[in-house]
Amino acid sequence: MSDIIPPKPASRPEKVSLWQHMQLFRKDIFASQPERLYKAWMAEFKMPFFRSYFVNQPELVKKVLNEDPDNFPKSEIIRGALFSLLGDGVFVSNGEKWKQQRRIIDPAFEGGRLRDVFPSMLGAGHAAIERLAPLATDTPLEIEEQTSKLAADVIFRTLFSIPITDDDAKGVFENFRDYQRTQPLMNVASFFKLPQWMHLFQRDSTKQTSAKIRALLKKLTDDRAAEIAAGTAPDDLATKIMTTADPLTGDKFTGDEMVDQVAIFFLAGHETSASALAWTLYLLALDQPAQARVAAEARAASAEGNFTFKNLSKMPFTRNVFRESLRLYPPVPMMVRENLREETFRDRRIKVGSQIVLSPWHLGRHQRFWDKPDVFDPDRWDRPENKQPSRDAYIPFSTGPRVCTGAGFAMVEGVLLLAMLVKAFDFKCVDGEIPVPAAHLTVRARDGIHLRLIPRQDDRDTSETRTNE
Repeated sequence: MSDIIPPKPASRPEKVSLWQHMQLFRKDIFASQPERLYKAWMAEFKMPFFRSYFVNQPELVKKVLNEDPDNFPKSEIIRGALFSLLGDGVFVSNGEKWKQQRRIIDPAFEGGRLRDVFPSMLGAGHAAIERLAPLATDTPLEIEEQTSKLAADVIFRTLFSIPITDDDAKGVFENFRDYQRTQPLMNVASFFKLPQWMHLFQRDSTKQTSAKIRALLKKLTDDRAAEIAAGTAPDDLATKIMTTADPLTGDKFTGDEMVDQVAIFFLAGHETSASALAWTLYLLALDQPAQARVAAEARAASAEGNFTFKNLSKMPFTRNVFRESLRLYPPVPMMVRENLREETFRDRRIKVGSQIVLSPWHLGRHQRFWDKPDVFDPDRWDRPENKQPSRDAYIPFSTGPRVCTGAGFAMVEGVLLLAMLVKAFDFKCVDGEIPVPAAHLTVRARDGIHLRLIPRQDDRDTSETRTNE
């Protein structure tokens, strides 16, 4: 069988002018990166008023993310791109503010809580299959739109115990869809070290959409606060977070602070999950034998009638498929840090305020780490030679103290929903439709991902028929 090589964006020419670089960057972050980043340990880029350093060497990545994270806070570039929606939430905050937020949030995502939210994920999966069933007519579907709705449904069910069909949840989802279409993770202003107040000149449409989303989220959090006070609140993630006090100070989130956090959960838990699930379904459409293996695992794991939290462990290949998808198409392709003191990286002097770029995208495809890095190969995760790359070059959820709080949540969600969807439908590529990855808020396809869905024969019905005979 020949190797499956899914689409990868073209790299820019090695030498371009600053103006050309800015134009490419404005088009798409990937389009502005040279091919050498897939094999370099470090690269330096000169920008107006500052330098940026693209870092792939494992020791340097660990220094920035694991060993000395306080000296490498999140860059103000990221805050500037997202401040109107996220406020001072845990995704963009730094220092003591961030540490306090994590002390309050982390308990809601501890291992035992994943079992508690599993039924909500399962309910969202069944609702998605019911929505998709009438559309599975061999007519191509834009699959990112479908995974976006599914991921949003998971977030609202697990956070607020409401489905996506709820009016408030539907309003947040529709406005966020408008937001992510107009707001890149970074923009051309990222080439300049602008004062923070300059970000107030964010485009009006983005600010207006952000305000609509935050108003809807405030209504949800205010309603939940009233339920908590009355003793009628459901035991979901929102209740857990809103009733948890900082163990050091005793403080709880204020109403506005909770809106910041819920906006983060929606961005991180909806946008990233939608991206990961869509690309994984596309990869399985490309690799039909792999899809057949996932379908077989799904049938075996749900042989007693439904998926259970315990039975997720019975789908190791499905988990490998999802991990391989996250390697090739990490939802958050790049992370930007800023050093607070002078450093020396690979004998180069790194001045204070330089931008340190860490790229899950390039690490996941780096030629020094992976055999056939651009090939879709879920079985690579079972081969001994990939244990070291999986430690040094696989960070789709970041690593260190700022590792994604919901990483465990995302893995349970991804494996479960993937199994449910592939058990219900056979996903097939559309002739001539090859999605081109582009970096917006997350790694999405420039013109969408179009797949055909064909309902699978229900094995349970077949077995029951044979028994009756």
